Amino acid sequence: MRSNTPSLAPGFTLFPSLKPPHTTLFFHQIFVLILTFLAYASFHASRKPPSIVKSVLGPTVQTNSTSNDTGWAPFNGPEGTHRLGELDLAFLTSYAIGMYFAGHVGDRIDLRLFLVFGMMGSGILTIIFGFGYWFDVHLLGYFIGVQVICGVFQSIGWPCVVSVVGNWFGKEKRGLIMGVWTSHTSVGNIIGSVVASGVLEFGWGWSFLVPGILIIVVGILVFCFLVVSPDDWEIEMSLGGENVANLEKAESEEAGLLENKDSDSLAAIGFLEAWRLPGVAPFSFCLFFSKLVAYTFLYWLPFYIRHTAVAGVHLSHKTAGILSTIFDIGGVLGGVLAGFISDVIDARAVTSVTFLLLSIPALILYRIYGSVSMVTNIGLMFLSGLLVNGPYSLITTAVAADLGTQDLIKGNSRALATVTAIIDGTGSVGAALGPLLAGYISTRGWNSVFLMLIFAIFFASIFLVRVAKTEIGRMVSEGKELGSSVTAISLGLTVSKSILLGYRHTEYVVEVFFHCTSISIVFHSFIY
Repeated sequence: MRSNTPSLAPGFTLFPSLKPPHTTLFFHQIFVLILTFLAYASFHASRKPPSIVKSVLGPTVQTNSTSNDTGWAPFNGPEGTHRLGELDLAFLTSYAIGMYFAGHVGDRIDLRLFLVFGMMGSGILTIIFGFGYWFDVHLLGYFIGVQVICGVFQSIGWPCVVSVVGNWFGKEKRGLIMGVWTSHTSVGNIIGSVVASGVLEFGWGWSFLVPGILIIVVGILVFCFLVVSPDDWEIEMSLGGENVANLEKAESEEAGLLENKDSDSLAAIGFLEAWRLPGVAPFSFCLFFSKLVAYTFLYWLPFYIRHTAVAGVHLSHKTAGILSTIFDIGGVLGGVLAGFISDVIDARAVTSVTFLLLSIPALILYRIYGSVSMVTNIGLMFLSGLLVNGPYSLITTAVAADLGTQDLIKGNSRALATVTAIIDGTGSVGAALGPLLAGYISTRGWNSVFLMLIFAIFFASIFLVRVAKTEIGRMVSEGKELGSSVTAISLGLTVSKSILLGYRHTEYVVEVFFHCTSISIVFHSFIY
């Protein structure tokens, strides 16, 4: 069980001015947001190298320029894409399985030490994978074994950071706060892509070494300065002396009444009990398909760009890797917009379903028109990232935190890591399946891959239909205007449209897309 007196981060001993009463609650909330943001961004940065080096390791591609591509055995043969897909499967399967256990363990031990353990292990294993380049390793078992162990360490990160942030912030404006905070996923992908692509010319081993060192350095910062919960401080950071005295008096009067209740709340929730909480199952299965799509792009988008001519030109490994960050940049805005809209309309499922359904035509347009020109490719890739990552970010953060702190479990914060692990763990099973299927299906053509992604998005939205209807029914019973929902969603789309119309050559496609989606939103509001 988790210790009642978590160890104090040693950095505050070196810098006592950062401790209360010298600092406020608001200061520590921002500090925790920044620190956990950096922590999980470094996790994702260390996951990105396999997707960047795919085009170097895998089968060669015929280009219109001179190339010395020879691949890297055992990934450069006729079934090279299959082997690469199996490599992704090895990592993501262990990640998904480890997620369930990580959340269960995280509710019982010091989250700071557990998080640092995961970061150090992830960095070391990432570096060991890169050693395969310098030691000329060509054994498939070596690479798969390293990925399996690395996936277990990586699974520790998400339940820990979400639980810590959930401890520091209440439900009010949680969607917007976590929408901004969850951009660490896309920021980490961008950093990982730029770093891995930048050093790729020196050898693919460097693409693993540098991100591995990065997560270890950030892990040291987390060890020194992360405070898991406001309860870890023995004084009230946001109250003056007089209010503290009054609070202590009130607490002493109520101590007898709260003793039994507090002991109950300290008991970590069971795994099966957490599954039975309202909303956990439908959002978990929705995330299964949402993450399948998101991680297919995460692991295969640079490879797809490299093997698909843009305006008749095949891009280099480095350019393809850097260009793929546009999808993640769109994902940053998508996470923020989804969080903002869900706060305004107070309906997480409605927001998620809307983004999911709009992402279907976005992916179709990207597949058809993405190769027309570089500008069109960038614009439609940005739009796809915005709509695909919006619900993915919302469910893994604000929704997980909401479900893990709902009234039914009487504010038991010990349930948060378990619920988060269940939701993201189930999503990670889909994340493991998507890249594997893409590796096999891509041999039949990329149209088949995009068709698989569209079906996955459709099924993701199906799982939230009942929850969305419940939210709309609640809004109607409370006398809320559904027009506010349409206004909030339209506002988000208008912002996206303004950004995309900055690209002259995409005006026609974007105009058609947004006129169609505006009509569908209005029609959707009248149906309900």
